[in-house]
Amino acid sequence: MTLSWPELVRTAAEDTTSALEKGADQDWRGKAGDLDWSCRETLSHIALGVVGYAGLLIARPTDRYITLFSSIDGHAPVPAALEGIRIAGTLLAGTVRDTEPDARAWHPYGHSDAAGFAAMGVLELVVHGRDIAQAVGVEYTPSDALAAPVVERLFPDAPAGHSPAETLLWCTGRASLPGLPRRGAWRWDGRVRQA
Repeated sequence: MTLSWPELVRTAAEDTTSALEKGADQDWRGKAGDLDWSCRETLSHIALGVVGYAGLLIARPTDRYITLFSSIDGHAPVPAALEGIRIAGTLLAGTVRDTEPDARAWHPYGHSDAAGFAAMGVLELVVHGRDIAQAVGVEYTPSDALAAPVVERLFPDAPAGHSPAETLLWCTGRASLPGLPRRGAWRWDGRVRQA
């Protein structure tokens, strides 16, 4: 059964939160994966991005980012801070569900539609969730069910012949693939493409 984009966003938020809860008692001040941000800063980045994608779909600017920024309380204990991921995911899922198919909004990686912003949200949740999980000693890899639609929507030139999760991690510079070294620079393509 294929999940709709709102269901994919909600599932990504739930999966990421459930995984990160297992490491909530660890030190979150260290760097998340290979990022320059701490685990706490990365958690706030996820919330900012995912809520921001909902905001872009609501405001629909054509040439700029929205003026609303969200963050997670830097003083909240990690278990409480993790609820921000569920909140952000729920806000984006509801917005995607309620957005007309022909709606478009600006993004620096290409003007996009509801499906594109949902894919961006899933990517932020699972990829940065994995960055944090690595740092706090939790085993977490995005499911193929979440990774496949993101790769298809945001990385049209992704290599074939690998699992969707491995491909997503390669596309985002997190891993190598057989015969393909780890990417040093990357970005997705959020533009709307005709089926």
